[in-house]
Amino acid sequence: MGNRGILHDNAGVIRSQWKTQAWITCLLEFKGRKRQILTPGSYTELFFLDEATAFSAGHRPCGECRYHDFQKFKMLWLAANPELLATKDQPGIKKIDQIIHRQRVTSKKEKVVFESKLIDLPNGVFIQQKEDPHYYLFLNNHLYRWSPAGYTFCKPANMHKTVFVLTPKSIVNTIAAGYTACIHPSVDSL
Repeated sequence: MGNRGILHDNAGVIRSQWKTQAWITCLLEFKGRKRQILTPGSYTELFFLDEATAFSAGHRPCGECRYHDFQKFKMLWLAANPELLATKDQPGIKKIDQIIHRQRVTSKKEKVVFESKLIDLPNGVFIQQKEDPHYYLFLNNHLYRWSPAGYTFCKPANMHKTVFVLTPKSIVNTIAAGYTACIHPSVDSL
């Protein structure tokens, strides 16, 4: 589950894409808490197929319900992205969120993508090909077509092909540094 702040009005109508730069992913179950979806005045629940999908949107692990994942993500993010920091001091997560935010959306609220050859990417990132409207998870030299219900198709990747990378660059670096995103089990059936 993801969270970007309160995006809906009291009638449950989505009015905004985000309200905070801290885009997080949370556990579906935590300490027995129960929530009413789209509760007025409370954060808007966003649901993702898996963590790799949430990462492609620019989310990171929650510091409360996913504390250990959050700590690992932050440690690896800092190690993998030193050039993005203006100081040698370890910044708080707010600074990291600001950097990731610049890598996920433009000032016109458009998705930021960058180009890369598949051979230069780690497992667990999302890509799109120029001639193909579908989104793919890159995993073990294969491309898995994404759908809201699971991955539906697998094909070998042309490792020297240049693609559009949907996962923000600093998160790609974090994955390359050793963070393994959880991936929906539908991948195993392909």
